[in-house]
Amino acid sequence: GYGMELDVQLSKDGEVVVFHDDTLNRVCGVDARVDELDLKELQKLSLCGTEETIPLFSEVLKTVRGRGPLIVELKNGRSNTELCEKTYELLKNYDGEYCIESFNPFIVRWFRKNAPEVVRGQLACPPDGYDGAVGRLTAFVLSRTLLNFLARPQFIAYKIGEKPFTVKLCEFLGAMKVCWTSHEWVNEKNYDVVIFEFYRPKLKF
Repeated sequence: GYGMELDVQLSKDGEVVVFHDDTLNRVCGVDARVDELDLKELQKLSLCGTEETIPLFSEVLKTVRGRGPLIVELKNGRSNTELCEKTYELLKNYDGEYCIESFNPFIVRWFRKNAPEVVRGQLACPPDGYDGAVGRLTAFVLSRTLLNFLARPQFIAYKIGEKPFTVKLCEFLGAMKVCWTSHEWVNEKNYDVVIFEFYRPKLKF
């Protein structure tokens, strides 16, 4: 009954693959970005020393076959519009429940404009959580979800900890409260949904 959270991004040749990190260093031991290699090159790499390789998003959808909800995070990259279009095209033909989320509010906005029927969420965290990937001003704006007027997300998935007033206000106005990443049941008390790992939370739905 649990949903599955996963990340999608584009290979160099424009294939939608499932992979969490922007770079291949941690999981594959290769010093390169995912979008610097084409699909054939990516599928030659092993995941954490196993026989498993980086899957296509289409392969994951065929494996799941609607047997559980999917939370699909679209990673910020060099071709965000292309990623949105191709991800949505795959999801349109998927017979199962899903929603999308992203740290990039313009990706979330794309779904608001082009696929308003898809439930969408804004991922966010305190400014220091962006690890220098964006400038200080941008990190401040993103951490306060100040671009929600563009994306109009139905839920905000915020990193566990103190939340700014603007996020609390959005929740008061009706945004579903989601947190990441929960490692213990106590986090479930103040949230509608938890994105979790390493333990078994209670089922609410």
